[in-house]
Amino acid sequence: MNGLDDIAKALIAPGKGLLAADESLATIEKRFGAVNVASTDETRRSYREMLFTTPSLHRFISGVILHEETLRQATAEGVPFPEWLAKQGIAPGVKVDLGTKPLPRFPREQITHGLDTLGDRLTEYKQLGAQFTKWRAVIEISEGLPTSFCIAANAQALATYAAISQEAGLLPVVEPEVLMTGTHTIEHCYEVTAATLRSVFDALMDHRVALEQLVLKPNMVAPGLNCPQQPGPDEVARRTIHCLRRVVPAAVPGTFFLSGGQTPERATQHLHSINAMGRAPWELSFSFARALQEPALKAWKGEPAGIVAGQKALYHRAKCNCAARYAKYSQEMEKQA
Repeated sequence: MNGLDDIAKALIAPGKGLLAADESLATIEKRFGAVNVASTDETRRSYREMLFTTPSLHRFISGVILHEETLRQATAEGVPFPEWLAKQGIAPGVKVDLGTKPLPRFPREQITHGLDTLGDRLTEYKQLGAQFTKWRAVIEISEGLPTSFCIAANAQALATYAAISQEAGLLPVVEPEVLMTGTHTIEHCYEVTAATLRSVFDALMDHRVALEQLVLKPNMVAPGLNCPQQPGPDEVARRTIHCLRRVVPAAVPGTFFLSGGQTPERATQHLHSINAMGRAPWELSFSFARALQEPALKAWKGEPAGIVAGQKALYHRAKCNCAARYAKYSQEMEKQA
């Protein structure tokens, strides 16, 4: 596939979304631990192979975000994962940030790092078959947070990453995540999400990033997971769309929501309601990690005998989210699993 426009077109294909399989080693160790599976090079490889070889996954998944480790791994038959995915019509991508570290002089706030080595790493990642990249910034809501400086610093890092990625011929997935952890209200989430996205797009334009050649991966506008007031999906959808329409340029081809700790069904319900709100200038889709993988991981449990069940669970969740993209998801679909 040639050209960032072609990659963007492939990723935002109607009815499809992204599978985020780029968990850090610490995160996947925690998730494996929940099903009593040791996290080793081989168990991680086997798990990712189970996901990627799901029959007909390409019907609902346009791209997969890989961890750097996974980008270098292969199927049991020796086919590199990027090559396998591309042959299935699924674009391989890679997480390129190196995680977060404390933001100096700003207690409890984080900055994502990895820019100093990014250019050289992108050259190698492209040679390994990556077609797009992803960089995540983390914004926390709590008493006195986030500060405007933290938002601006992470926006500058995201924009610098996006510019470097496009220069390398790789489409950037820009992920400014306002975390759902905490007790904040949906109104507070709206304010912080709007401020964050506004800062990100100001920085992207300052860095001369081509907005037509990126994908936005934002959080949905929702209250903190521990907030006493938990509105229904329609209110989350209304706030989310209102926020995006105010700050996200129409030039952006796709907005692919992260799930951010929501349950698989809840994330799908919210995506359905967002798409039911009416037309938007961007494709409204999903880039879920746990909300796609959790049922598959529980069914697989590290056992060869669980591969089919795990693939069936992943296929079902991907199918439900495809229906949500068309605002055609229903609880009846969950009974068909």
